[in-house]
Amino acid sequence: MTDETPWLTRDQLRAWMKLVAVMELLPAALDQQLQRDADLTHFDYMVIAMLSETESRTLRMSALASATNASLPRLSHVVSRLEKRGLVSRCPSTDDRRATDVRLTDAGYATIVDAAPDHVRTARRVVIDALTEEQVGQLDGIAAALLTRLDPERRFAALTYPRDDDDTAICEARLTGTATD
Repeated sequence: MTDETPWLTRDQLRAWMKLVAVMELLPAALDQQLQRDADLTHFDYMVIAMLSETESRTLRMSALASATNASLPRLSHVVSRLEKRGLVSRCPSTDDRRATDVRLTDAGYATIVDAAPDHVRTARRVVIDALTEEQVGQLDGIAAALLTRLDPERRFAALTYPRDDDDTAICEARLTGTATD
C-alpha cells in the first residue's frame, strides 16, 4: 500500500504552524483583555456587538448565529448567560411567532459602549498594527479564501461584513431574517 498523503512542503508547514499558533494565541489574548476590563468573553462581546449594530438592537436567533459565526446551541447557551446578567432579553419574534428574537438591553448597550474602545485597542495592538496596509489587504483576501472553504454555504456573515452603504438594507434584512432572496 502506497502513501498517497499530499504532505506539506517545508514552506507550507512553516506557514501552517504559524497559523495554528495564531489560532491558539489570538482568542486567549482577546478573551483576557475583555474578561479583565468588561467581564465578557470575546464571544459574549461579539453577540452584544452584533446586536448593537442594528437599528432596533434586535436580531432573530438564527441571524445572530450567522452574524457571530456560531451554532444555534452555542449561541443559545451564551444568550442564556447574557440574559441572566441583564445584558440581553429573548422574546418571540414579532414577524414569526415560531422564531425567537434577542434584544440588547440598555445595560447591554452600555456594556458594549464601555468595552468597545479597549477591545479595538487590543485588536489593533495584537493584529492590525503589526501589519502594513498591504498586509491587511492580504489578510482580508487570505481570510476570505479560507472562509469560502470553511463556509461554502455562506451561513455566516463574515464574508459580507462590514456592510457597505449600498448593501445596508439588504444586509439588515438578512440579519433580521426578513430577506426574501
